[in-house]
Amino acid sequence: MVLELFKKPKYVTIRQEGKREIPEGLWVKCPRCEEIVYNKDLLKNLKVCPKCGFHFRLTAAERLDFTLDEGSFVEYDADLVADNPLDFPGYPEKLAEARQVTGLAEAIITGEGTIAGHRTIIGVMDPRFIMASMGAAVGEKIVRAVGRACERRLPLIIFVASGGARMQEGVVALLQMAKTAAAIKRLDDAGLLYIPVLTDPTTGGVSASFGMLGDIILAEPGALIGFTGPRVIEQTIKQKLPEGFQRAEFLQEHGMIDLVVPRPKMRETLARILKLHEWRRRYADGA
Repeated sequence: MVLELFKKPKYVTIRQEGKREIPEGLWVKCPRCEEIVYNKDLLKNLKVCPKCGFHFRLTAAERLDFTLDEGSFVEYDADLVADNPLDFPGYPEKLAEARQVTGLAEAIITGEGTIAGHRTIIGVMDPRFIMASMGAAVGEKIVRAVGRACERRLPLIIFVASGGARMQEGVVALLQMAKTAAAIKRLDDAGLLYIPVLTDPTTGGVSASFGMLGDIILAEPGALIGFTGPRVIEQTIKQKLPEGFQRAEFLQEHGMIDLVVPRPKMRETLARILKLHEWRRRYADGA
């Protein structure tokens, strides 16, 4: 009898008739507070954790949907895509995979739309596409967006999120830093408004070019913003960096950006700035 007891399995599986399987994607775990959030509730809150305020990353389509007036967006240069100028091994396959996963042709979408009725040229980077790295196509799309802003006398807003220059394009990608910076200078010379909105992450050659050249620089809470990563800096200077270094709040405190805006207030904030800009232009034209 004793031997039979020891032969019994340690764990017994109990079959539950009619047990329903929970489909994947219904719930998401917040990486900061570890709260389990119902996905539909998260979307209603613009992908901001209702418990701790953590800002999840958005796709370009979600960003446009949350920001622009419904039905107002017209996309530009949708067929402008990256090439392989250096014949970098595996790069065409990487591009093909990114396009299949994201449904995008490139790491940025540009176009025109309205925010609370105010017309603007807009660009949105999508970190799912090779970490929204900047190659020749991304740089060219930004330059063309600037050109349209100058031609139509409209402000430009770019939601920035990038790992930096695209290494597979080498010096061609690095040249986009100078190219986009020169384009923003033309916008400034024309007296037009440029608002970069820095989201997580904004790093490398993008932060060192059009990312930090705005008239009014906004950022989302907690966004990582900087040129080189904090670990590399610590290894170089042999010192421990301050708490929150390279986060949006730290940069605002030290005068690098103008305002940290929670996502639920971003559309309202942009609309207010655009309205003030329109008043300024009308006064200048009248004067």
